[in-house]
Amino acid sequence: MTNTINADQSNYRLSSLDVLRGIIMILLCAESCRVYESIKHLGPSGLAGGFVNQFFHHPWHGLHFWDLVQPAFMFMAGSAMYISYSRKLAKGVSWSANFKHILVRCFRLFICGVGLHCIYAGKPVWELWNVLTQLAFTTLIAYLIINRSYSFQIGFSVALLLLTEFLYRTVLLPGFSQPFVEGQNFGSYMDTFLMGKINSDGWVAINIIPTAAHTIWGVLAGKLLIAERSNAYKLKALVLAGILALVLGFGLDLLNITPIIKRISTSSFALASGGWVLLLLAAIYWIVDIKKNNRYAWIATVMGMNAIFIYLFFETVGMQWVNGAVDVFSGQMLQLFIGVPEGIAAVVSAFFTLLLEWGLCYWLYKRGIFFKL
Repeated sequence: MTNTINADQSNYRLSSLDVLRGIIMILLCAESCRVYESIKHLGPSGLAGGFVNQFFHHPWHGLHFWDLVQPAFMFMAGSAMYISYSRKLAKGVSWSANFKHILVRCFRLFICGVGLHCIYAGKPVWELWNVLTQLAFTTLIAYLIINRSYSFQIGFSVALLLLTEFLYRTVLLPGFSQPFVEGQNFGSYMDTFLMGKINSDGWVAINIIPTAAHTIWGVLAGKLLIAERSNAYKLKALVLAGILALVLGFGLDLLNITPIIKRISTSSFALASGGWVLLLLAAIYWIVDIKKNNRYAWIATVMGMNAIFIYLFFETVGMQWVNGAVDVFSGQMLQLFIGVPEGIAAVVSAFFTLLLEWGLCYWLYKRGIFFKL
């Protein structure tokens, strides 16, 4: 099946996608800069404490706001891939010619993901839980069907979720016979097979199967948003799809069919998180691209334009050196010279670090420097 995309359609840029990708990266950068951790250490209670807890993963069965960030990351990667692919098609680049580029990109993502685990551990390790490692596989899966129809892609994504259900419910092995129990499920078994170990926090590598649905849905959203349809139609489609996914995801959980568990990306989680991401995209699309309220969009866009670079930066140099260096000349200085309490000083340091890393992206953006894998 061949896509027909005209030049005007392929050159159309969606500010909402850039803004959403930028928001995702700012949130991830804030985590790496210890913004949420430092605020939590202040011990807020009541509504404030509940709000802060939303910026940490749910321990197991349930859903926090922070559990939506990785699905949104995967989703936006799918949207960006489709828009990039559509531009290449308009220039005469074939699917097979572009496939070579996708393979190289996936390989680089995989290597970066594995490499980050080695940096975290401080030694060579073989671990496949990083988001970049998983994105390498979900990108490849999504690209293999990028030319297929909406119905085929939706059906394929549903099949991935059904496959996840089947594997967890039917492949029951000694010590790994509890589908939705941490460390005792099929995903944990596969980790012992693939890596010889189990993640202490319950994450599993075969999340690549259900999470590929997020990247496929991102492809579909990208295809929809650059299609020759009215803004009203596009907005309605995003909202209806988001509501349907939420009803299905939370319905499976409330009916005690499949619990919402982010750490093993159950089908109910994939649907519920995908639904929230679709509604978030719809809201930003309405504000930025339809209503043209984009005066401050650049604040997010400058970081989203170098998404992979800044992710690798704050996960390596940022965590290893920048966080501590900024703390010396911000929080610790405040403690030393004006007696600011340690907890408040830590929050100040975290926000200064975030501002510095955002400033790096701004500097690159203003000079037209964009790193790509």
